[in-house]
Amino acid sequence: MSSTAAADALPAASSRLLPAIESSLAASLDAAGGAEGLPHGLLAACRHATLGGGKRLRPILTLHACAACGGREADAMSAAVAIEFIHCFSLVHDDLPALDNDRLRRGLPTVHVAFGEAMAILAGDALMSLAVEIAAASPRRGGEIVRELANATTRMIHGQVIDTLAGEGVTGTPAQRLERIHRHKTGALIEASCRMGALAADADPRRLEAMARYGAAIGLMFQIVDDLLDETQSAEHVGKAVGKDREAGKLTYPAIHGIDASRRQVTELHAAAVEAIAPLGASAAPLVDLAGFLASRTR
Repeated sequence: MSSTAAADALPAASSRLLPAIESSLAASLDAAGGAEGLPHGLLAACRHATLGGGKRLRPILTLHACAACGGREADAMSAAVAIEFIHCFSLVHDDLPALDNDRLRRGLPTVHVAFGEAMAILAGDALMSLAVEIAAASPRRGGEIVRELANATTRMIHGQVIDTLAGEGVTGTPAQRLERIHRHKTGALIEASCRMGALAADADPRRLEAMARYGAAIGLMFQIVDDLLDETQSAEHVGKAVGKDREAGKLTYPAIHGIDASRRQVTELHAAAVEAIAPLGASAAPLVDLAGFLASRTR
């Protein structure tokens, strides 16, 4: 294994979850639409958007958070699938010509390139509605999980508006606007992944708050690392276009704070995440390991 591949390898406890996540994502798409199923082209576009690889960070977080709060994998799998469908829907729409106009995602053609703009829009719509349906089927606290999912989706779209339509109703310094974008556009779904996992385990308020604090810290940290990778890695390495935010004049952590200060912020957020879940003890060890991986990832 190369040094890069080793650095990118998920911690063992997270890697172990991937086969079940992939199987559940595929099965949920195959079951979508009831007896008639989804139209062939729509199903193909949704499968391209969802099953074409990816870190699966959000469902992994959901399952780990559930386990850390005393639940089982089966308790949280519906929530895990739902949050990943929302994430994939957001990528399909973000890649559209009207927004980021990207032609490469996870090393593959984006959905609108492969299937056309109309089908890409409809595939994103379908993934969002399926996510709500699947979240509602969670064995425990399904209503609260759906509300969490819906709130995070709205916050994510809020962040996308600020990021894409610069200055749209936003005040504050560039640094304040940047943090608001990142905590909404990227951080909202990551924090929700942790909270949904805790809800699936029927967590008490103390554990739910610990998961929220952990998720908020790694959500911001994850996007800062993405900003750094956009400045320091090639498109071939990360599997998507790089440097576009800088060329478009968008706010990024390296642009506002510099690379060294951005790296220090990653270190501080990593420490805050680990501190938040320390009271949960050994059950939270996979989340501690995952935070370390996310802080040092290279793609």
